[in-house]
Amino acid sequence: MSDFGLDLTRAEEELDDDTAGEVVLGVLDGSTDAAEWIDAVRSGDVLVLAVEGDLNRLAAGFAREIRERGGSLTHFRGFLVVTPEGVDIDTDRL
Repeated sequence: MSDFGLDLTRAEEELDDDTAGEVVLGVLDGSTDAAEWIDAVRSGDVLVLAVEGDLNRLAAGFAREIRERGGSLTHFRGFLVVTPEGVDIDTDRL
């Protein structure tokens, strides 16, 4: 077997340290400022928010901006799933 000369330590150092965000669980009830949700998604977080109230009214402050930035929003079984650009929500199995 030939030796590739691959230096894994050096390769890890070259990787972009800008890792993906977290999955943030929360409640969408109007008590959290829309800017906080936008900032979380902007930083790469995925939001899973339990909707308590009128979804359209509660998401009005951030939904358009999330979509304009390439993110996705999907309402599923009482939850709103919000993802940043580059993270798709696969609904094919619903």
